[in-house]
Amino acid sequence: MVERLLEWSLRNRFLVLTLALLLIGGGAWAMRGLPIDAVPDVTNVQVQVLTTAPALGPEEVERFITTPVELAMSGLPGLTELRSISRFGLSAVTVAFEDGTDIYFARQLVNERLQGAREDIPPGYGTPEMGPISTGLGEIYQFVIQGDGKSPMELRTILEWDVAPRLRQVPGVIEVNAFGGELRTYEVALRPERLGAYGVSLSQLFEALERNNANAGGAYIEKNAEQYLIRGEGLIGTLQDIGDIVVTSDARDGTPVYVRQLADVRFAPMVRQGAVTQDGNGEVVTGIVLMLLGANSREVVSQVKAAVTDMTPALAKLGVRVEPFYDRTELVKKTIATVAKNLAEGALLVVVVLFLMLRNLRAGLITASVIPLSMLAAFIGMRAAGVSGNLMSLGAIDFGLIVDGAVIVVENVVRMIAERSHRLGRPLDSGERSAAVLEGCREVLGSTVFGVTIISIVYLPILTLTGIEGKMFGPMALTVLFALIGSLVLAVTLIPVLASLFLPGRLEEREIRLLGWVRKHYEPALQRTLRRPRLALGAGMGLFAAALLVAPFLGAEFVPRLDEGALALQAWRLPSVALEESIRQTGEIERALRQFPEVTSVVSKTGRAEIATDPMGVEISDILVMLRPRGEWRTAKDREGLIAAMDSALRARVPGTLFSYSQPIELRVSELISGVRSDVAFKIYGDDLATLERTAAAAVRVLSRIPGAADVKAEQTGGLPVLRVRLDRRAMARYGLNVSDALDAVTTIGGREAGVVLEGQRRFAVQVRYAEDARRDPAQIGALRIRTPAGQLIPLSQVADIRVEDGPSQISHEAGRRRITVELNVRGRDLAGFVADAQAAIAAADVVPAGYFTEWGGQFKNLQDATARLLVVVPLALALIFVLLYVSQGSAGLAGIIFLNVPFAISGGVFALALRGLPLSISAGVGFIALFGVAVLTGLVLLGYAEQRRREGADVLTAASDAARVRLRPVLMAGLVAALGYVPMAIATGSGAEVQRPLATVVIGGLVTSTVLTLLVLPAVYAWMQGRATGARDHANQEAAP
Repeated sequence: MVERLLEWSLRNRFLVLTLALLLIGGGAWAMRGLPIDAVPDVTNVQVQVLTTAPALGPEEVERFITTPVELAMSGLPGLTELRSISRFGLSAVTVAFEDGTDIYFARQLVNERLQGAREDIPPGYGTPEMGPISTGLGEIYQFVIQGDGKSPMELRTILEWDVAPRLRQVPGVIEVNAFGGELRTYEVALRPERLGAYGVSLSQLFEALERNNANAGGAYIEKNAEQYLIRGEGLIGTLQDIGDIVVTSDARDGTPVYVRQLADVRFAPMVRQGAVTQDGNGEVVTGIVLMLLGANSREVVSQVKAAVTDMTPALAKLGVRVEPFYDRTELVKKTIATVAKNLAEGALLVVVVLFLMLRNLRAGLITASVIPLSMLAAFIGMRAAGVSGNLMSLGAIDFGLIVDGAVIVVENVVRMIAERSHRLGRPLDSGERSAAVLEGCREVLGSTVFGVTIISIVYLPILTLTGIEGKMFGPMALTVLFALIGSLVLAVTLIPVLASLFLPGRLEEREIRLLGWVRKHYEPALQRTLRRPRLALGAGMGLFAAALLVAPFLGAEFVPRLDEGALALQAWRLPSVALEESIRQTGEIERALRQFPEVTSVVSKTGRAEIATDPMGVEISDILVMLRPRGEWRTAKDREGLIAAMDSALRARVPGTLFSYSQPIELRVSELISGVRSDVAFKIYGDDLATLERTAAAAVRVLSRIPGAADVKAEQTGGLPVLRVRLDRRAMARYGLNVSDALDAVTTIGGREAGVVLEGQRRFAVQVRYAEDARRDPAQIGALRIRTPAGQLIPLSQVADIRVEDGPSQISHEAGRRRITVELNVRGRDLAGFVADAQAAIAAADVVPAGYFTEWGGQFKNLQDATARLLVVVPLALALIFVLLYVSQGSAGLAGIIFLNVPFAISGGVFALALRGLPLSISAGVGFIALFGVAVLTGLVLLGYAEQRRREGADVLTAASDAARVRLRPVLMAGLVAALGYVPMAIATGSGAEVQRPLATVVIGGLVTSTVLTLLVLPAVYAWMQGRATGARDHANQEAAP
């Protein structure tokens, strides 16, 4: 079928050229609409269930909210993980599903179960709601609202009601999360002494507020043939409206008692659990734009910027402006620039090598035409498959790999035209040239098709990877497959047409001096290996054995870190710290960081925002540090050195605070996927919080002593001071009080919503709260008065025991069980080696009590899972290669000889990693899989010609020798162009180079050894094994051959 396609192409050259033009047009269209991002989105399919419960502490949140939600979610179809965090005023439950589950279907399942969970939660304790549909790559644009002379409350109001609604209209934006500043409320600040003086209870006050904030309709009346609607308007519109509400009548003289007589009515901020600061200059108001799952980040950010530009004149009239401090497109631009630079340099190297080896400009350009056309074919496939253009999908393309099929075809066509024109002593005419092209293509058609097919098929097992590694490398495999399929079709159709049209009728096979020098030294070496095949094979396999011995010492990591051009620090303080103290310390941290010349901006988020997609307490700060380009660094040359310098400065500036260091996307993705923010997580499961805390503290002491451990800390679960108001039911009974009477007073300490005020489209809560000077300490709280049914006012302390106790600050669950986590990062050594030492140290220290169990997680868990899958995928790829070789050669022996290139290639890949000091990683593993196909291709080309010579009547030794000499140039070209295509990736230093480097290093190193051994060992082994099989020449005769 392929041969008929070749013949059809040469008969219909104009049609083939027309189809090529259509390919160019379709590829350009696909490229323009291709979603672009820095890295693939590896976040699992998950739904967050968030419940705000301002009146509840962590234990009550766990008992009354988190547990009912978890029980409701248990048993959902496709559920893979269920974890939760219960903090003061917040429950956050994460429900993770199997990869491939439609996110909207998952949310539908969760929403159906939430209906039952809401019924199990006591009234007034909060309503569970699903969080926004976003991912670890969702935070694409962050900005601050600034305005001279504007208060934090004014800035927050403008963000909430002027900026955020406009940005939410941008296609692809799922939410704009406001953080920082003060959320405006209409506050009724109660004076307890005035309540007592007028004999007013809290229930009377709330009833009055609720009954005096409403509208009503009276249908309509008809008058003079017209219809008049009847409306009764009684909504609160101003502070004065609230103050003028009548609560009751004075029992002494019957005069009305107004709200303003009982409380101070004013604008005040809602009780907050977080704040944002910038550059050590105090608090700011920020907006975080969250992108919808699956949207194109480049387009969404572009439209967000356009919307900000459109709003600028209107905002200027309000006296404010939008100042961005984080823009995902900056990372996208840097990463895509790295990819584009590597691809351009790789393509240039390939073209140069093609020209030098073929010594014919037209032949070189014909071969090189496959590069852009295959790339355009890949763009069409990516657009159809929904694959985005990013570091992994585009960065792993090797143009040398793509042109291998065309290289073999064009090299043989050039040789065929040169031989025929030399034999005829004149240039070939058009018909003779087409016949020579057809014959030259036919001769290598089988090797080319099977070779490129093998290269393509070895990528198929990569598509079976799941989890994070599947999402990272699956798009890469698809993109390469699309490009390879395009290159194979072009090699069979367009390349022969271009060769028949543009190659001259007379060609001379000229070799560059370097190739002549190589051939001069190669042929004697080949004869020596042909005389001693056992020694040659032994040397090759000895090299492989040495590589196997070296491999365990390389170490292992999951995936190299992508340099995002920014750092994400976390500061951990004691759980008892107040928000204002955290803000003060964060300012000190920011000023210390701004002393580093590498830092351009520092923005810190302490605690959590109102939409708590990141449920932190006020003791934790996320600090985003924007950095200058690496070339402008002066404090340190690399990221590790800069972190070490920052850590020393911060520990001296803010003693007692723990720090950990990561990067923005890396931090967010790690937290969403596994619930932890570090390389390694040691999880301890059990029931008693105190025992969990003691065990975690012991584990911290053990792990801190292991070389390579950094940022070691235990999840802070205790140490939060709690003012407990325990009601005495007997004392309450004596006064005829209900529990709700006392709890109303407790709730009003923090603020209780009593309605909403509408200002046009804006909505603001009415909060009733005791005035600040009545709730400063436990004694004042105990003195709060409660009205009995008899009209008597008694202090709260008379019916309750009020005392300060230590309580939990956070309670974490996983799979329904309580859990505490010890988090740490690894610096200066490989991840797998560190965890092996850590596991041994924990086992030796025996820190885990009976009845409790542990688990290792974080990036290490990802490495474990990925390694287990690679142990299946790699043998599968090898098996596929052997099956294809057997099908193409029809002989298990011949397939086995060609298959020897696989261990030869592995040897070079391992040694290349060792020489560069790179550990084994999933990137390197994928590089090995890609390498196998290219290595087999060169062996197939060489031994394919040897089999052809044997069919022509040559003996085995002559066939092997002729094949090695004739196929020297195409084998060198195939190996050289494939290796050189990866050279820019191997030596690149831009954004994203870290991820590409191991893959490129493996392929280059493996191609070096496999190409050398293909030319030296394979012919000898072929002659020896095939000679023995046919009886044409026994081993003794081979040893005696001159």
